[in-house]
Amino acid sequence: MVGDARVGLVAHAAPQGASRSEQLGGGAVGRALDPAHGKGRERASKPVGAEILAALANGVTLVALSIWIFIEASRLFSDPQEVLGSWMLAVAAVGLLVNVGAAGILARGRTNSLNVQAAFRYVLADLLGSVCTIVAAVVILATGWQRVDPTVSVVIGLLVLTSLRTILRDATRILIGASPDGIDPGEVGQTMSGHPGVRNVHDLHVWTITSGFPALSAHVLFGPREDCHQRRAELEAMLHDEFGIDHTSLQVDHSQPKRIELSRKASRDPASAG
Repeated sequence: MVGDARVGLVAHAAPQGASRSEQLGGGAVGRALDPAHGKGRERASKPVGAEILAALANGVTLVALSIWIFIEASRLFSDPQEVLGSWMLAVAAVGLLVNVGAAGILARGRTNSLNVQAAFRYVLADLLGSVCTIVAAVVILATGWQRVDPTVSVVIGLLVLTSLRTILRDATRILIGASPDGIDPGEVGQTMSGHPGVRNVHDLHVWTITSGFPALSAHVLFGPREDCHQRRAELEAMLHDEFGIDHTSLQVDHSQPKRIELSRKASRDPASAG
């Protein structure tokens, strides 16, 4: 009987989740503790999009971990095993302290980084999971009901999946070049078209290069007597102030006035031919 005793599936999953949480953050905790780590330096130190690929890869890995937890929990529902409630309680208590500390660090250093946000959300889910594990350990010690272990394991798996839903959605939107949340390309185009001197805005594209770094490209036509370079600078300032877009690629040209060639028009008019 003692040889078959276990710490519990939920307690085994906790350190694995903490390990993935640390990888998910990558340098998240380090960046949170280093206020001198500026945005420009961070972007210049790594390939554009690497952060998004890392967040997506870690998210997929955590989904796989959750599926493994569900499979193991299903097996333990049909074949419950004795769990060492005291060890389970000790592991959960340590996990709770670690997650509280990590959540505090990440909360102070939260930025627009998708990896930092993912790490923070997962740590919160893991923290709630540690609380659930403590409750499960107390139930086992008090009543001996072993099926509370896989029950709480399923809850933790659902918490992990819930924490990943937004991260996976945002990472996918960035990778496919979708417009950032909170920025309506139609509204941006109308605002640009209404700027003084602008005659036409087309080929407008708004996307996100990496988390917290929206970009815009467009072809803008100005009136024949407008200073294109001055107007472009004004548009760039407006895009920064009103939409938070700092990275812009604006192709600017003068619009050509429509010319009507009377002779050609006359040659095409049947009445004039008579």
